Amino acid sequence: MASNAPEIVASKGDDIGPTDQVDTTHVQPKGTSISEDSSGNGLAHRHGVPELVGHGNGNTVAEYEARRKSKWFAYVKTRDFWLVLLLGQILSICITSTNTLSSLLSQKENTSMPAFQTFFNYCFLNLVYTSYTIYKYGFKKWGKLVLKDGWRFFILAFLDVEGNYFFVLAYRYTTILSAQLINFWAIVVVVIISLIFLHVRYHVTQYAGIIICIGGMGILFGSDHLTGNNAFPAANQLKGDLFAVAGATFYGLSNCFEEFLVSKRPIYEVLGQLAFWAMCINGVQAGIFDRHTIQNANWNGNVAGYLVGYTFILSLFYTLAPLMFRLSSAAFFNISLLTGNFWGVAIGVKVFHLSIHWMYPIAFVLIIIGHILYFSRQSMLAEANKPWLGENQEEGVSGIGTARRRVERPDAIV
Repeated sequence: MASNAPEIVASKGDDIGPTDQVDTTHVQPKGTSISEDSSGNGLAHRHGVPELVGHGNGNTVAEYEARRKSKWFAYVKTRDFWLVLLLGQILSICITSTNTLSSLLSQKENTSMPAFQTFFNYCFLNLVYTSYTIYKYGFKKWGKLVLKDGWRFFILAFLDVEGNYFFVLAYRYTTILSAQLINFWAIVVVVIISLIFLHVRYHVTQYAGIIICIGGMGILFGSDHLTGNNAFPAANQLKGDLFAVAGATFYGLSNCFEEFLVSKRPIYEVLGQLAFWAMCINGVQAGIFDRHTIQNANWNGNVAGYLVGYTFILSLFYTLAPLMFRLSSAAFFNISLLTGNFWGVAIGVKVFHLSIHWMYPIAFVLIIIGHILYFSRQSMLAEANKPWLGENQEEGVSGIGTARRRVERPDAIV
């Protein structure tokens, strides 16, 4: 069976998942034929120039970018930029909300079990996304995925779990201000890993945007120092700071690895595997380190309500993060979260009766300006066009938020 230009067939909004050989490109090279493997599945021979079937005109990603070279603020004027900006703030609010619920558990209910409370999040994600992956692939094919590529997702899950765990430990021993300052190390790790391993090349305006965002965060810290917010004594400053560095390093590594995986695999597959392995790793840690806390916890309706809220909000965060990685990058993902302090105080006005210092709105606006500057010299596809996927993104999946999908379906929302 041969075809010169087959169309990629998928239901609207779906990622195009892999075949029995998990690492396939889902694109038939122009001028080649399809042969059958031993299991009867059609597999494309990788010869010739890959061609993406567009919205009637057969445009490739490279051609699309060539016609729309980067100009000042070209990307900022697109719908995609405002979508990415909004998505970043939703993620920031999600993180702030989970931190608020953790504070309520600790302060009002005297219950602190960081590993155990995150365990429910992984269980919920596993129930949703692993079940859907098995529905899409079948149990046999899912089993092959676990055996062949499970080690990759195990590493991702380990990095994610340990990032969460070490940062919680950091807050026990060091000051909140110190831990937040060290969290900038995650941005440094992301930039270094992206440069070396993912072959990302940042424009000078992107570095400038990152610096301005960090400057805005510095204003937030300055206002906290003036007002005395977060001025709590450190139980063991050095120990806590080392835990914070470890947590930020794990966060940076996991963000880059997840961006790489969701650019090549369907989102439901990555989240399902992440949750599957993280549930096991996190469960073991909770059993070891939170055992006594669980036994002595003040179990009541408030605790249950806080845990339910924490689980669903964190699950929303994990669900939206891969879309952010596809539309932008791990670097922009991290600088988007810098507004968390502003949203934290905004929520704290109602929950903890805090007051907003006049410097907070200035800092928030400065961070948003940094976001705009970051994308000021980007092309129309911006960071959705991943350098490790090939000139025409032929090594990546065609799914929600990817550059391939943007070219194939220019009218799609994402």
